[in-house]
Amino acid sequence: MSYVYMKVLESAPQRYERGMRLLTLGRIEQARLDVAARVRRGDRVLDIGCGTGAMAVMLAKKGAMVTGMDVAPQMLSLAARRVREEGLENRIALKELGAVDLDTAFADESFDAVVSTLVFSELSDDAIEYALPECRRILRPGGLLLIADEVLPKSMPGRIATFLFRLPFAVAAFVLTQNTTRRVAGLEDWISDAGFRMLDTESYLMGTMKLFVAEKAA
Repeated sequence: MSYVYMKVLESAPQRYERGMRLLTLGRIEQARLDVAARVRRGDRVLDIGCGTGAMAVMLAKKGAMVTGMDVAPQMLSLAARRVREEGLENRIALKELGAVDLDTAFADESFDAVVSTLVFSELSDDAIEYALPECRRILRPGGLLLIADEVLPKSMPGRIATFLFRLPFAVAAFVLTQNTTRRVAGLEDWISDAGFRMLDTESYLMGTMKLFVAEKAA
């Protein structure tokens, strides 16, 4: 994320959320609800790339114990403010960490669920390939991986059609936030290759965004 983008966030805390809602035509809220529906009260949850804390707060209100991590201190500052305003300090811990820190930050089988919304699309292919096995390591047996993100269809006609569909919203979101994401190719295959068993998928926006629900395989 750029320096300009961070300054925009500091001056207008809700701008990032508005930009992401615009980019996804509001479907990010439904994706978060679908993630939260699969998390149980008392679950220990890691929110990778927690951003301004929207997902973490939603999960904590359901009774989960949430660790939110983000590489950007400005984002964490906004998330901390939201946590205080909601009175959820006893249910949400925030840490300044990136995906590459997972190997040293958390012990084996520390969490019942790992969640991420619109974060893997900001990572390089190498970072994704590194992070997913670490997500498996820190999950308990049978723990859930819940990733909602933009995806790239496998067929060329599908890629062209979804690109044209997404383009005006991506441009508008960039103007608003000075930030954008990319569509991830082969995310479902990466998840399976990392040792997860796919349980379910939800599609949004003509399939340009999906929620992957996977279980840590034995």
